[in-house]
Amino acid sequence: MLRLTWVQPEDLIGHELRQAALDGREPSRIAARWRAAGGREAPLRAGASPEPTSRYLRTLAEDLLDELADLPSRLADSEPTDLARIKASCPSWPAPPPSTAEPPASRQAPPPAEPPASRPAPPPAEPPASRPAPRPAAPPVSRYEAAWLGRAVGCLLGKPVEKLPLEAIRRLAAATGNRPLNTYFTARGVPPELLAAHPWNRRSALTSLAENIDGMPEDDDLNYPLLDLLLLQRHGRDFTTTDVARLWLDELPAGRTFTAERVAYRNLLLGIEPPHTARHRNPFREWIGALIRADVHGWTNPGDPGAAAEQAHRDATLTHTANGVYAAMFTAAVIAQAAVATAPDDIHTCLRTGLTVIPPRSRLAEAVMHAIRLARVHEDFDTVVDELHATHADTHHWVHAIPNTALIAAALTHADGDFTGSICRAVSGGWDTDSAGATAGSVAALLAGTPAALPDRWTAPLKNRLATSVADFNGTGFDALARLTHDLTHQHTPREAARP
Repeated sequence: MLRLTWVQPEDLIGHELRQAALDGREPSRIAARWRAAGGREAPLRAGASPEPTSRYLRTLAEDLLDELADLPSRLADSEPTDLARIKASCPSWPAPPPSTAEPPASRQAPPPAEPPASRPAPPPAEPPASRPAPRPAAPPVSRYEAAWLGRAVGCLLGKPVEKLPLEAIRRLAAATGNRPLNTYFTARGVPPELLAAHPWNRRSALTSLAENIDGMPEDDDLNYPLLDLLLLQRHGRDFTTTDVARLWLDELPAGRTFTAERVAYRNLLLGIEPPHTARHRNPFREWIGALIRADVHGWTNPGDPGAAAEQAHRDATLTHTANGVYAAMFTAAVIAQAAVATAPDDIHTCLRTGLTVIPPRSRLAEAVMHAIRLARVHEDFDTVVDELHATHADTHHWVHAIPNTALIAAALTHADGDFTGSICRAVSGGWDTDSAGATAGSVAALLAGTPAALPDRWTAPLKNRLATSVADFNGTGFDALARLTHDLTHQHTPREAARP
């Protein structure tokens, strides 16, 4: 029997019970009803339980999911999803950058003479805010190429150990002399008994271990940036969440979606419209999926973290709420700031900027600040990771946005933005290893500024080739993607998508 992952009601209910406990609802009575009826816990790591359940339990799960959605949350005021309320809660929301077209003060024309009293004064000029303001100059194409490569490298590093527990990742790395982590994982030299106890991610071992890498294999962490290129090409910066939904239905195979994205996709096919697609029977709405879609919004708003965060919000609310949305906004703002940074150690300013676009009393803000403090205090990054796992592992799924965003922030902080140090720390911290590695790699490579600054051992195996099932991007080079991203940075009006 086909057991489609991430959508079976009897598997969703366990995740929703955990999510309710995290976001301030009181689910204990509903949980007791589910367990009394013989309902199971959520699958620990897979997206579906191995055996189907009875029709009765499936119907009960659907009813209880709806009841859970109606429970009030004590965190509703401090963790809004509406953009206006988010911005109202952020006292240091970043202002737009000054116009690069503004002439220097010494060269400005003098103000016009005051009109004679016998003639009425002309009407006031249209406020500048009503016209599109020139944006900061786009970074060079080479910087975008570095960012794309960094995202791919970090993702590839984390793919073989995705879903593995922290101790297994450490033991597999140590078995080949790769601990602290410093290069791609390999199966060569790993004792058979260790591999039997902790096998590589089955989807990734054939393409992502050092001895098997032949270009960048397909991964959702790269598919979504490609979709966002298409989104901006077709709809410009003023795209809507509905535009995102239509694009997915046109260009994204349903089987390439996971967790919150798969539930939202299903909801679209059921006729449910955004933003309710993010809420209807979607226990994954605070997981990491929106975060991995944030890069292009940051890359194409260099020096304008507020605009990057707003774009990320419109994208994220198709699938996510509250902290799931904040993770995307935080990441987009960090990347927008990194796009105009001048050195890797500017990462600390970038992370502080990211915190200005998320509610300061949110769980995500608290987790990120805690992670940054840990990274500043402890010299040994294993100690930082152990503290993060002690804080989050018992209460959060390994794909949840809160622990993963905290880990990314800790890795970037501890490495001072260094590329190798950032991706290796992010992946060695466990949880959603390929996604954390991808985002850390994107940020750190953008700070590095050029592909030449990234060690060859990381980039050479990619062979400037990306595999994907999105549109006709399959086989595209990272240099071509960089040129597309650069071209989009100053685009204000929609145009038909141009293929590389």
